[in-house]
Amino acid sequence: MYNKNNVAPFPPMGWNSYDYYNTMVNEEQVRSNADYMAKNLKQHGWEYIVIDIQWSDPDAGKRNDEWIQYIPFSQFCLDEYSRQIPAPNRFPSSANGAGFKPLADYIHSLGLKFGIHIMRGIPRYACHNHLPIKTHDGAKVTADMIANPYSSSRWNPDMYGVDPNKKYAQDYWDSVFELYAEWGVDFVKVDDICNTNMYPANPYSAEKEVEMIARAIEASGRNMVLSLSPGPAVIEKSWHYKKYANMWRITDDFWDDWKLLKAMFERCEVWQNHTGHGNWPDCDMLPMGKLGYGWGHGAWDCKFTLEETRTMISLWSIFRSPLMIGTDLPQINADNLNLITNDEILAMEKNGAQAELVCRDNNEIVWKAKCKDEGYYVAQFNVSDEEREICTPVKEIFGCDKCVAKSVRDLWNHCDCTDKALKNGVSTAFSTTTTRSAEPASSVTETVPVISSTKIQGHSCVVYLVK
Repeated sequence: MYNKNNVAPFPPMGWNSYDYYNTMVNEEQVRSNADYMAKNLKQHGWEYIVIDIQWSDPDAGKRNDEWIQYIPFSQFCLDEYSRQIPAPNRFPSSANGAGFKPLADYIHSLGLKFGIHIMRGIPRYACHNHLPIKTHDGAKVTADMIANPYSSSRWNPDMYGVDPNKKYAQDYWDSVFELYAEWGVDFVKVDDICNTNMYPANPYSAEKEVEMIARAIEASGRNMVLSLSPGPAVIEKSWHYKKYANMWRITDDFWDDWKLLKAMFERCEVWQNHTGHGNWPDCDMLPMGKLGYGWGHGAWDCKFTLEETRTMISLWSIFRSPLMIGTDLPQINADNLNLITNDEILAMEKNGAQAELVCRDNNEIVWKAKCKDEGYYVAQFNVSDEEREICTPVKEIFGCDKCVAKSVRDLWNHCDCTDKALKNGVSTAFSTTTTRSAEPASSVTETVPVISSTKIQGHSCVVYLVK
């Protein structure tokens, strides 16, 4: 029996074209990034290659000089049933009705998985021209007959929502995912659906389309990860996301801005009780390296420092967000490559349990997650601008007053902190004990084991496995 949670038992890890290529990625560039992943990243758990928005638009990027990202009234490449197909001038192997199958086959041959982005709904062009859709019984139905012209995106002019109350609405979505199954698609990111921000009074107005899409995936006979964008996801609808999707964005588009990264800690706090097998609140892509080439005004170097990038990867990993790298992989530098191939950090995605916020203030934040083998992952974040020490009582990690830490391993530096003498069960190398009054008015003291990290740089972190 089909169970969508089995499609993504762990948070998906891969690459997405958007942060570097915007709407303009082509087949040669996708293959180049896939080749890089297969050679350098696959052995570390990275496996998805995802083509983001506008792959059916032959003119994508042609109005970049006007700062127009999505071209109004664009005529997409469509098949005979109003379904988007790749633009052959950008994806040559898709010509003559082949669609994405040749490219998907190539990516599969590398031992990787293939994904695409779509907008919710049905192309406006198909509706305005009364183009046919595929139906289960051969009925003559056109796109305008299932569209809701009052359901649209605030930021993209391409689609009308599919009206779930129309008789053949499900047929349209069934036919779309039937086509994707034929192509060999493994991952589908659906946009303007997690938060339909055109309608602030009803930000999850497309939830019935989510249900139609989920049913269509099941009917297709092929396992596909269902990812919903953009955020922020509606916390009151967490039950619905978990019932029908595998991933849902908990933020709007995330870019290389420290203010956005610092704000992500609060997003994760809100969603910390909703992660688990097949259900992954999504912190969005990991911007790094070169960014923004596809906007047509020159690529820029990611504004995150190396320490901020380390903080980003640490938070995403202990929280068990999906990990989607946003850059042009062949241009990535050695420092960033080292960060995304640290197997001890990435292991938190598969070996960790539901993460829990231990403490948070304006200067320091501590998260923990139980390791399925033994012990706890502990991430101490210095979100201030200055170097500082962070001390976390061991009882806050293990949950009992008499617990002690027998070993502490620094996951970023790949070193055990137990090569020096243990004191009260805590390594003196990276942790210590403090003495304090047992009661405010008493001179009686108690020794409290803590994990103490000295000299953490501002905007940086340390991550330990504590046993």
